Amino acid sequence: MPGFEIIGEEEKQEILDVLSRKMLFRYEFHEQRNGIYKVEEFEREFAGYCGARHALAVSSGTAALRVALAALGVGPGDEVITQGFTFVATWETVLDAGAVPVFTEIDDTFCMDPLDLEKKITPRTKAILPVHMCGGQARIKEITDIAAKHGIPVLEDTAQSCGGRFNGKGLGTFGKAGTFSFDAVKTLTTGEGGMIITDDEALYVRASEYHDHGHDHNPNLPRGLEKRNFIGVNYRMMELQGALGLAQLRKLDTVILANQKKNKARIKEALSRIDKVSFRNIPDPGGDTATFIIFSLPTSEMAKGFNRAMTEEGAGAVYWYANYWHYYDEWEHLLGGRSVLQSGYPFKDPSGKDRCRFEKGVLPRTADLLSRALTIPINIHMEQQIPQILKAIEKAARTL
Repeated sequence: MPGFEIIGEEEKQEILDVLSRKMLFRYEFHEQRNGIYKVEEFEREFAGYCGARHALAVSSGTAALRVALAALGVGPGDEVITQGFTFVATWETVLDAGAVPVFTEIDDTFCMDPLDLEKKITPRTKAILPVHMCGGQARIKEITDIAAKHGIPVLEDTAQSCGGRFNGKGLGTFGKAGTFSFDAVKTLTTGEGGMIITDDEALYVRASEYHDHGHDHNPNLPRGLEKRNFIGVNYRMMELQGALGLAQLRKLDTVILANQKKNKARIKEALSRIDKVSFRNIPDPGGDTATFIIFSLPTSEMAKGFNRAMTEEGAGAVYWYANYWHYYDEWEHLLGGRSVLQSGYPFKDPSGKDRCRFEKGVLPRTADLLSRALTIPINIHMEQQIPQILKAIEKAARTL
């Protein structure tokens, strides 16, 4: 996920434009900045790119999830269904909201399994949080259909699939809201940063107020005289991040995604010649961001042997089954109920009674899929890497 690879003159000029006005805060100081608001401009262009009515830029992808959950009204006593293969921020924000994450299996898309989703819905389910993992799409139509049948909002975590589409429609626009991450290694990067998109104006207003200490953003009043409808916190994006985002967004399709697709195709062609290799199901290949290529072997031992051979050639793959950041069975702090708070919250209530407990081994299909899968990250500039990767694949194929 390589937006940092193409930071160049466009980003420099946008940053210098901000610095020349000496205004880093996204609000106020209209005269000093000559009416230039980079974050607001980034929001407007990003919403247009995705096909959403509203976009709210925030300080990180994690903040985007937290603010969106608050805007949806998720809190103590609620459950939010997500998947057992995702980055930890997805469920950390649910716990931070006081709610309880409920985990589903993944299917051959390596995203939420709609069949398991329906089994996990209870009267306490307040939101469904599918994740478009590793640049591809979840079965978002099936997921939103199930959610609509039960009257539950869908919040799409699109952190790893910025620019992705399904049947021409932008990922993040299928549910009530979608969230994105622009951290240091994401497809589009602002160093840190995130975005919430939605067509729901009321949800947008709640999110906008919550992310800015509850300011109601009354255009007829100076900032210091605005009122507050409820409490909030500070998850604002600053102008330097907005400037970077603008420059990166303008390269997203023509430079970032175009090159990733070419590079992925070269690697996939080599893997396709190996009989025992199968590929992750991408529901709409045309809308794939080509950020990763996920392929599987018949057994976990074959997968590990294949990866050992690739590693010996200096081109080892990612083995999610042993990954501490993305796989349920390796989230030791979740499984151990570890909290920084003396009370043990959010895992325990004030009396010391368990609020939620998570056990290892409860997602057998996810375990099976990840134990047999290997992943190669795809970058923009891979001229030197690809020959090495192809050589590693050729060597690994001989181990099968």
